[in-house]
Amino acid sequence: HLPVFPHTRNHLMMLGMSWFSLRKLWAFTGPGFLMSIAYLDPGNIESDLQSGAKAEFKLLWVLLGATVIGLLLQRLAARLGVVTGMHLAEVCNHHYPNVPRIILWLMVELAIIGSDMQEVIGCAIAFNLLSSGRIPLWGGVLITIIDTFFFLFLDKYGLRKLEAFFGLLITIMAITFGYEYVAVGPNQANLLKGMFVPYCEGCGPVQLAQAVGIVGAVIMPHNIYLHSALVKSREVDRSSRNEVKEANKYFFIEACLALFVSFLINVFVVAVFAEAFYGRTNSEVVSASLFPQNNDTLEVDIYKGGVLLGCFFGPAALYIWAVGILAAGQSSTMTGTYSGQFVMEGFLNLRWSRFARVLLTRSLAITPTLLVAIFQDIQHLTGMNDFLNVLQSLQLPFALIPILTFTSLPSVMNEFVNGLVTKVGGGLLILMVCCINLYFVVIYVTALHSVWLYVVAALLCVSYLTFVGYLVGRRFHQSIVTLAVTPNLRISEFICDTSILIEQQPEFES
Repeated sequence: HLPVFPHTRNHLMMLGMSWFSLRKLWAFTGPGFLMSIAYLDPGNIESDLQSGAKAEFKLLWVLLGATVIGLLLQRLAARLGVVTGMHLAEVCNHHYPNVPRIILWLMVELAIIGSDMQEVIGCAIAFNLLSSGRIPLWGGVLITIIDTFFFLFLDKYGLRKLEAFFGLLITIMAITFGYEYVAVGPNQANLLKGMFVPYCEGCGPVQLAQAVGIVGAVIMPHNIYLHSALVKSREVDRSSRNEVKEANKYFFIEACLALFVSFLINVFVVAVFAEAFYGRTNSEVVSASLFPQNNDTLEVDIYKGGVLLGCFFGPAALYIWAVGILAAGQSSTMTGTYSGQFVMEGFLNLRWSRFARVLLTRSLAITPTLLVAIFQDIQHLTGMNDFLNVLQSLQLPFALIPILTFTSLPSVMNEFVNGLVTKVGGGLLILMVCCINLYFVVIYVTALHSVWLYVVAALLCVSYLTFVGYLVGRRFHQSIVTLAVTPNLRISEFICDTSILIEQQPEFES
């Protein structure tokens, strides 16, 4: 054994400390937790509780896999923002022609509106539960408009205070849903088996559709645009390779921690409804106004789920559930507002005041949500939530293809370009998402039983696949152009550098 001398030991300790610093991690902490709120919005919570009620613990591995895929995509988004100093919408503005750029913006805007509708309605349902039905759904939607002005108020006092507020909301979700988890006491062995054994014994079309819904609910397109913009809030010297590398490292560590917390909260919700309500029938519930007295399997959503918790575990469980849903809805509506602001500013190159941008993006989401709240019964919102999940899943390629395209271009990312494994894996992911989307659309449309809707859906599918094909084709075209141009760029850079050197010191001319 070779002795380790004191100075050598100190040197090794310094190397370890330089690789990781809690102080630096704290400085970079914030964007990842803001991003992770999209994994905890009311749409995700409803997907979680339906997964537990329909498939028990058997789809937890799908939730884990979707979260890991989401983490890898968020890593690419953060790297793009750190390396280029631009967020994804701005890069799209620089690289796509006008017509495809406008179409891409509209697709992302649709995803944001769909997500925001789920979040606002989630808040409205929480207000209805907390007030024992005294606040109607449309009244809860109007109350959520206030959070826009509260968002502007917090943002005025700096991003750090806004990040702290979001951290408080995540803590509230962890405490409230964690309370439900402890109160129900799920079987830990079944939970771990469902999380790490990728198999669904006895599952049928219902469970398969639910698994597809989990992927669509977890991986949200606008969140990739959001994360690439949020990392710009930290100052990084992009001329220094080491600083860029360090920023990428700490942003990735923070994203891992944030998504681990969000995954635990999602697991709490799945486990509560898996243990308490899987296999139960309507006849076991005393609330005849919500559940018909027959032997059909329970159908649950955010509203009915809160009522069930109150029936089986007491009023405290209902009100604590409502507080958790309110925290999820409030936090995600604010991040949705941020996403809309960055997307509109980047794609359209708008330079409006912050108040005008926020007012417009919130109006785009609030108006259709208010109409739905006025004309739709609170007890029959599950169908609309399924439609919004389909809508967001369909928009996913319009974030995946651009982020994989630009992070694979050396002209954009320099030495931080994607490796071969990421490129191939990303291509397979895009293919898988498109197949899942088509399956999702077929299931949803066939349930409507309308020939006209079949024709409209077929035309929309052709247009959708054509545009996706264009984006994929442009990705390969840009890759080929980059391979052809990069050597010439390097030669021109060498000639330029040499000529500057000769001008400064003529003795080097020879």
